[in-house]
Amino acid sequence: MSTMHAVRAHARGGPEQLVYEEVPRPEPGPGEVLVAVKAASMTPHELTWPATWTHSMDGSGPERTPIIPSHEFSGVVAASGAGVESLTEGEAVYGLIPFTRDGAAAEYVVLPADVVAAKPATVDHDHAAALPLAALSAWQALVDHADLQAGQHVLVQGGAGGVGSYVVQLAAGLGAHVSATAAAADLEFVKDLGAEQAIDYAQDRFEDHVRDVDIVVDLVGGSTQSRSWSVLKPGGIMVTLSTPPDQEEAARHGVRGVFFVVEPDRDALRSIAELVDNGRLRPVLDRVLPLTETRSGYEALETGKRRGKIVIHVAD
Repeated sequence: MSTMHAVRAHARGGPEQLVYEEVPRPEPGPGEVLVAVKAASMTPHELTWPATWTHSMDGSGPERTPIIPSHEFSGVVAASGAGVESLTEGEAVYGLIPFTRDGAAAEYVVLPADVVAAKPATVDHDHAAALPLAALSAWQALVDHADLQAGQHVLVQGGAGGVGSYVVQLAAGLGAHVSATAAAADLEFVKDLGAEQAIDYAQDRFEDHVRDVDIVVDLVGGSTQSRSWSVLKPGGIMVTLSTPPDQEEAARHGVRGVFFVVEPDRDALRSIAELVDNGRLRPVLDRVLPLTETRSGYEALETGKRRGKIVIHVAD
């Protein structure tokens, strides 16, 4: 049996459970593709998700440990299972792996062929791996859930983070007027991404600077989410990836509140790749680590602020 190196957790927990080890290499089944991973990306709180440890999104069913984390990847098709005709061996691809499957902190990963898209041609694998979950989250928040139209006003709560940096870019690229909250050190960074207005969340109340907002994208939760209702115009929408919004508050303000979990989407990935190759969307990396240091990357996700994604460089 062929083997590979991977980072796995054999029991539930945080980064302390992650170990770098030699494991069996997976083989693609019908409708699946085997990808030689070049780079992978990690997401905050991933190790707390029920889907990470079981076979269902709600955590029901038996444990599936040991698990491999990191569900964003960029790599090269190594083999295809029966019935896969859309991908060819050696093709550079990227994508978001369903959360109930093993991730890409490994030299190889198997996933459904129908969630894989051609990698953006103008960036390397490290940068491509920073896109799938974060950029798909931005796309689905703005396009699928908020139906963003050019000329609307978007407030991004948490504009410098792994997802927020793409929400700012995508909203601006689609013709919106963008305001964003960020730490003082990130204000110019957020403006460079396309925000017309950047607000220091520690020093200024965003309510004093924005009003009549069409769309709030909340990536922070807590009191920030609660305070955001007041800046939406009647008929506006709050889209959140942090915590489900209070529907009574939404009704009281005459607006809508939507919570969602990002899903793999090949067509959206193709649109995102086109935006990248056209220079309208750029991947944002906080740091790049080797596969052997995956645990330290997850530790970094739990402490301090970041600009963009933490990426694992798996192979050249």
